[in-house]
Parts: sequence; structure tokens; C-alpha cells
Amino acid sequence: MDPQVKDGARAPAGVPLLACKGLTKTFNAGQATARPALDGLDLIVDRGDFIVVIGSNGAGKSTLLNMIAGALEPDSGTLTLDGRDITRLPAHRRAGLIARVFQDPMIGTAAAMSIEENLALAERRGKGHGFGFNLTAGNRKRYRELLAGLELGMENRLSTPVAQLSGGQRQALSLVMASLSKPALLLLDEHTAALDPRTADLVMAMTRRLVAEQALTTLMVTHNMRQAIETGNRLVMMDAGRVRDDIHGAGKTSLTPADLVDKFKIENDRMLLGS
Repeated sequence: MDPQVKDGARAPAGVPLLACKGLTKTFNAGQATARPALDGLDLIVDRGDFIVVIGSNGAGKSTLLNMIAGALEPDSGTLTLDGRDITRLPAHRRAGLIARVFQDPMIGTAAAMSIEENLALAERRGKGHGFGFNLTAGNRKRYRELLAGLELGMENRLSTPVAQLSGGQRQALSLVMASLSKPALLLLDEHTAALDPRTADLVMAMTRRLVAEQALTTLMVTHNMRQAIETGNRLVMMDAGRVRDDIHGAGKTSLTPADLVDKFKIENDRMLLGS
């Protein structure tokens, strides 16, 4: 049995938190419907990075997140987390260090369970089964304090089934759940795309605050150019299964949405020209 990835001794200084090297993935390989998704992708994620990943449909963004989370295995290449090879490690063995929020608000929460039960379960991610003993008065008080910061009224509804929450409330709860166990790596897969603009802005503001307060290393996929510019310290542009651009520092802060549209056009032109 593969050992579970646990948060223990850190890798030596200089070793990145996450290293993706030469990742390839082709769906339906060997068939007429074969579709390359990743093509020798390389990406280094340092501790404390907040990387926003953009790219057109089919660029490989969600495939990359699925591979990091353990939902997919690469055809070739390696993944290392904190210096440890996790390339073939199943998703549940990574759960203690990697948390994820999906695009669909319904995926990240258990509808039939209460708000407090969902939070207690999330707190035990990667620690085995069972959550009832976590529902103490002290934990309930802490959950109320966490939820009060969202200003969505959930702090007074701890016993309410999650099925009764709105989509925005469920996505906000999913984000709190994902950050509750202080994961080494937080994956955000277009987590505001299904929300109305006002709720999306609220969830994004909460995202930036939680990531900053907990110093969470984060990878966020988005199609929203404004979010891509305003969020994080690095902007990675993917195309045809590869990283085509990695923008950080002054190069990122000076970008405009029009600049990103132009960059998309340039990268697409390069692919068409075979350069």
C-alpha cells in the first residue's frame, strides 16, 4: 500500500513545493478520437506562490489540476510535492496536503449533512474516517467565527442542511472547508464561474483574504481576465498542453485585460505557424 503523504519534515531549502516535469496526457490514445491534453508540461510552484492559470478551452488547465490532485495519472513525466514523488499516488493519499474547490458549488459539499458536519468532516481531511467527536462546543464557536467573516449569515445556521443554502453560500462554504485543514496546496478550478457577478466578487475577495491570512500556496484556474490580473503573484498562460508564458512581478501588475487578449492571439498565431 502506498504511504499517505503527510505533513512532516520539510524538504531541504530550495526544493519547490510542487514540481511538474514533462507531464504528458493523451485521452483515447491510439484511437481516431485521440486528444492530447498535456504535452511535456513543466511547472515549478514555490511555497507561498499564488499562481493564476489562464488559457483557452482545451489548453489543459483542468487536466493539470486533475493530475496534481490525483484524479488522473500522467502518461509520462513526474510530480513531486515537497520533494516527494506523488506521480502514481492516488487522490485519497494526497488529501492531507492538497485541497480543491470546484466550479460546481454542489461538488465540494455534502448536501444532506449540516453546515457544521461539513466543516468537521473537512477538518479531518486526510486523517481517516469519523467526525462526530469534532463537534464540540469549542469547535462550533470557531466555526461560527469563521463563517461570520463571510457575512452570508451562515454562522447562525450551523445545523442547517447544506442543501438549503444558495449556490454562492455553498461555494463560500467549500472555500472555508478547503482551507480549514491548512493544506500545503490549494487548487481552485474556476471556482467563481458558476456564480452571479456580485457573489463571484464576494467569493474572490474571501479567496484573497484566506490565502493571504493562511499563507496558502495556491493554483487558481480562471477565464476571468480581471481576476487573472488582480489576483496572485504569478500568471501562467497555457496553450496546447504547455506553459506558454509565466508572468510575474512588474510584468504582471502592469497588465490590462486587453494585453491578455493580445497575448492569447500571439500565442495562437505561434501555434498556427508551428513556432
